[in-house]
Amino acid sequence: MIGKLLGNRYEILEQLGGGGMALVWKGKDTFLNRLVTVKVLRPEYASDQDFVRRFRREAQAVASLSHPNIVSIYDVGQENGSHYLVMEYVDGESLKELIRRAGPLSPARVIQLGRQIAEALEHAHENNIIHRDVKPHNILITKSGRAKLTDFGIAQASASTLTHTDTIVGSVHYISPEQARGEPAGPKSDIYALGVVLYEMLTGQVPYQGDGAIGVALKHIQEQPLSLREINPGVPEDLELVVLRAMDKLPERRHKSARALAEDLVSISEETRNMALYDQEDEHTRVLPGPNLIKEEAKARSAALTHTRNKRKGLKPAAWGVLGLLVVLLTGGLLFALNSYLNVAEAEVPPVVGIKREDAERILKERGFNNITVNERFDANAEKGVVILQDPKAHDKIKVTRTILLVVSKGPDLVKVPDVTGRYFDEARLLLENEGFQVDTPQPVFSNDIPADKIAAQEPAGNTQAPRGSRIKLFISKGPQPAVQKVPNLVGLTQEAARTELNKAGLELGDVISQAESLDYLSGQIIAHQPGAGEEVAEGTKVNLILSKGPGPTAREVTVRITVPDDGQTHEVKIETEDVRGKYYPYISTQQPGDQISRSIRVYGKAKVRVYIDGNLVDEKEI
Repeated sequence: MIGKLLGNRYEILEQLGGGGMALVWKGKDTFLNRLVTVKVLRPEYASDQDFVRRFRREAQAVASLSHPNIVSIYDVGQENGSHYLVMEYVDGESLKELIRRAGPLSPARVIQLGRQIAEALEHAHENNIIHRDVKPHNILITKSGRAKLTDFGIAQASASTLTHTDTIVGSVHYISPEQARGEPAGPKSDIYALGVVLYEMLTGQVPYQGDGAIGVALKHIQEQPLSLREINPGVPEDLELVVLRAMDKLPERRHKSARALAEDLVSISEETRNMALYDQEDEHTRVLPGPNLIKEEAKARSAALTHTRNKRKGLKPAAWGVLGLLVVLLTGGLLFALNSYLNVAEAEVPPVVGIKREDAERILKERGFNNITVNERFDANAEKGVVILQDPKAHDKIKVTRTILLVVSKGPDLVKVPDVTGRYFDEARLLLENEGFQVDTPQPVFSNDIPADKIAAQEPAGNTQAPRGSRIKLFISKGPQPAVQKVPNLVGLTQEAARTELNKAGLELGDVISQAESLDYLSGQIIAHQPGAGEEVAEGTKVNLILSKGPGPTAREVTVRITVPDDGQTHEVKIETEDVRGKYYPYISTQQPGDQISRSIRVYGKAKVRVYIDGNLVDEKEI
């Protein structure tokens, strides 16, 4: 497989791994010169056309997602019976590998990663996509610490939780009770799985273990997990409550949405929520420890000194005195610090969200809050320098020594918009999405400069600045706009005569859409047409006809008498009739001077009869 070129574009470089349904390869997009991840379905699934059809449909749906915590899908293809998926390449490790290497993770780290995964799920759920297989193996951690959820397409390809052989689809350690019972998965199923992932990050182990998949699945349905704090006493109590709520057996008792779970992770206990809110760009934010931590630290240090004293039996009395004095001083200092922390004034936190940072800091200091930490992050909806988040929340009553965290907007994350005019849509979409933009369905427009099927215009224009993640409108060329023509009057003409007139105007003869009886027009003549006479239409437009079925007007005989001038010269005599049939010339002849001519002429309905001698009109009558 290495060295193979899929789709005449994706070069396979090396194997990254493989799962139950696909092999994973590192590849290179030779068209855009970037690294990609290529997943190739295993042969046993590639031969199942029903599975492949669902896989391609769901993968294409997931490709419409655009979120910083979701691995982007670039392309879906097939070559020589192999079905493959091209995705964003993530340089990092899976969350499972991170847990094995460094687990259990700190509460602050768990909150940070959990919030990102929850926000990714919320974006998918808003687009009516359920993951169904949320687990640490499907969460990638970049080298900068960002979580990215992957494997939507393959997870979604399984239409239900149970296969036709009643085996459970998905990873049984993370499966929700309703999925284990064979019921359809929904957004609450993803929330449950994320709860299990949070549990594993905090404890280093999954909540249920058993003999075989069925045994583990039954535990999800019947048993309650061990307390996180029994396994890891360092887990804050309210963080444990958030995790256990997400893992509730009853879907209706879980968080109402993934966004609600993310908000719950942000708004938990004093010891952890400031840690959860730190900006990834500032890894040095610190939180003041609570009273319990201070007491425990004092006890630990005192015990350590006592232990050291007992080991040093050879110390002299003077040394014993110095050591005792140190113990007293240290214990007294810690108790003084504890007393200073506990016995301070309290004040209500003023609301500062929505105002400038300088004003916010001034207002907080006027209320006695001098410990202020400021983080900055991009925000497309807030002006630069405006506070977009505060912690503690407005109107909370806290000690004035508490640290107040302000998150301040850096304004939109402006990036350069690629100029994609003149490119085909698929190429333009990839270029824009590669820069973090979202692309709307293109709108067709006429263009005299850009060939058909290529991008004629874009909003915002290329090489301008726009917020990362914003939507780009594309307009695809339909070619030059056809010239506008007026429809000639075809009433009374035959179809062939109408075709001639329409061709002269750059229009086309359409269909006969109906026929109707008429006393004014003969059978086969046009009595109406659409568009009508005089209407302006694009060149090449077809004009549809309504024809007469007859009987048409009654025929009449008209006698025309002509006296040729007696001037010694011969003359050309011509009789012209104009009636429902059009113009006809029933008589044309050269006559001698002084001839008397009498001709019987047939006309239909209203008519005009004209007499010409040598091309000059000499008589005209309406019949």
